Amino acid sequence: MKKLVIFGVGLIGGSLALALKRALPGLHIVGIGRSGESLQTALDLGVIDAIASRPEQAIADADIAVIAAPVAQTPAILQLIAPHLGPGTIITDVGSTKSDVIAHARASLGDSFPRFVPGHPIAGAEQSGVTAARADLFEGRNIVLTPEPETDQRAVNLVRDMWRKTGANVVDMSASHHDNIFAAVSHLPHLLAFALVDDLASRLNAEELFNFAASGFRDFTRIAGSSPEMWRDISLANRTALLSEIDAYQQSLATLRHLLESRDGQGLQTMFERASQARNAWAYQQSKKSS
Repeated sequence: MKKLVIFGVGLIGGSLALALKRALPGLHIVGIGRSGESLQTALDLGVIDAIASRPEQAIADADIAVIAAPVAQTPAILQLIAPHLGPGTIITDVGSTKSDVIAHARASLGDSFPRFVPGHPIAGAEQSGVTAARADLFEGRNIVLTPEPETDQRAVNLVRDMWRKTGANVVDMSASHHDNIFAAVSHLPHLLAFALVDDLASRLNAEELFNFAASGFRDFTRIAGSSPEMWRDISLANRTALLSEIDAYQQSLATLRHLLESRDGQGLQTMFERASQARNAWAYQQSKKSS
């Protein structure tokens, strides 16, 4: 790989650039995006080597093109690059939803679709933008690839190798399975955090409430500091799976409300113990992976 083009040089795109620069010193990385100021910052910080003034020229001789923009921008980017892709250029993305992205790619890329490798790095931070990018963001993290039956195996292997060079673990699964999993363990928690903070912020005594909020509130709501634009797009893109998860969570809340109304202390303790044991077991496995 000699040339990489990144659409959207923010936290994920910028971190990928930094990680690959560390692993492949001769790699030439070109940035494309909506904000000239952000791209200039990425250039000044040494995250990218050049800014593309004409995306169609940049993409023509690229080895891999990475779409790292918010998922709502992906259809327009796919349409933009489709007529200009070189015969060997591989396309991949980093979006948190996969079924919708694959549908857009299939509609836009035509004969180039087999060289599209859908991907999702399971990494991030509450801060966004290229100034938050760091070379070690993907070390020990999972990267999910969701290739389709017609996806070219060489393209899959090259994208897999690219992510492994960042220190990540790469796993494959179907797009629908991916979307259902992440609706439950990522997208729903973000919605809950946003909803709680929004609820408290809209109350007349919001200032008093936030003044007394401490570590429990901080830990639960940390992800509400994430990019609103990005999470708006993810929520809409994974709407069907998220609606099912919200329904399931409302059932759990209904059970909790019933236990409180009936003063069922044993029922509450049983519920809390089950959750506590599951959370601690998960945290233990995470600590083993990182040690």
